[in-house]
Amino acid sequence: MAAAEQSAQEMNSGTKEVDERYRLDEARLAAWLRDHVEGFAGPLEVRQFKGGQSNPTYQLVTPAKRYVLRRKPPGKLLPSAHAVDREFKVISALGKTGFPVARAYALCEDEAVIGTMFYVMDMVEGRILWDGTLPEHQPAERRAIYNAEIETLARLHTIDYQAIGLGDFGKPGNYFARQIDRWTKQYKASETASLDTMNRLMEWLPATVPADDQTSIVHGDYRLDNMILHATEPKVIAVLDWELSTLGNPLADFSYFLMNWVMPSDQRGGLSEITDLGAYGIPTVEEAVAQYCRLTGRDGLPQLDWYFSYNLFRLAGICQGIVGRVRDGTAASSHAALMEARVPILAKGAWEFAQRAGA
Repeated sequence: MAAAEQSAQEMNSGTKEVDERYRLDEARLAAWLRDHVEGFAGPLEVRQFKGGQSNPTYQLVTPAKRYVLRRKPPGKLLPSAHAVDREFKVISALGKTGFPVARAYALCEDEAVIGTMFYVMDMVEGRILWDGTLPEHQPAERRAIYNAEIETLARLHTIDYQAIGLGDFGKPGNYFARQIDRWTKQYKASETASLDTMNRLMEWLPATVPADDQTSIVHGDYRLDNMILHATEPKVIAVLDWELSTLGNPLADFSYFLMNWVMPSDQRGGLSEITDLGAYGIPTVEEAVAQYCRLTGRDGLPQLDWYFSYNLFRLAGICQGIVGRVRDGTAASSHAALMEARVPILAKGAWEFAQRAGA
């Protein structure tokens, strides 16, 4: 596992020279930053982060401070994807509550500056961990990190979204039905091969949506490598990558987080191959559910198999979207092409959970 952690860390950590496809006019950007980012002073050096494959993300280095720039990728894009303006809106609102997000400075909707919409935020210094098995940590540290992740997600789901100006950030109600419809459409728009499992899921899932219909802010991609931990403490200091966030059913977010327990170790350090989670220091699914329910006032989480099926279906749709963008020449990651092999595996897993849920 240590080797997997090392390769994942090396593959995704740090910065590189800006990819030729995503070069930008640094002089024009620096002029905009001087006008719109409080305290900005050049000279400016621009680097690109290695990790992530959706919105190209840059490190802006100045003598006094480092910033992060997130932009829409150039070229043909799927409808509603890469909404960096929504990212900016949600982290701006959450930052005012003290929720752990990077400070948002400014949004630029003028595509003349670097070619696409972008926003600038603080660069938060800390740890990003890429392997969910946490091989470099001791059992007590692992448990504390997972507990901090669950506490942070529960905190997000109990924020009064209307009180912080996010009443129009999504549509309350029918979240799962709308998400299934959205990912079905995006999957079909990016489809490169017909899969029987995906076709069956696109019929079964909308017909079996659970009745629970609470609404909260949902992150949409809440997992270990989308957060920054304190350098030495088991504390979440910034949740990253809000591209898929909206108003929705909090159980979509939490059950997606729980997917780590059923994923194999080669899938971002899944936990399914650890035989004794207690000795290893990571909470069991049951313990994670109990902690989340205690913090959010729920009395349990039935129908987990349905939620797992939904989440794997959604992941297959996201991966297929990346495959479609590779096809169209707009993918932002050198290893995005590997996603094509994941789609049928995710679809097969989704159908297996659907069968366990009664399909």
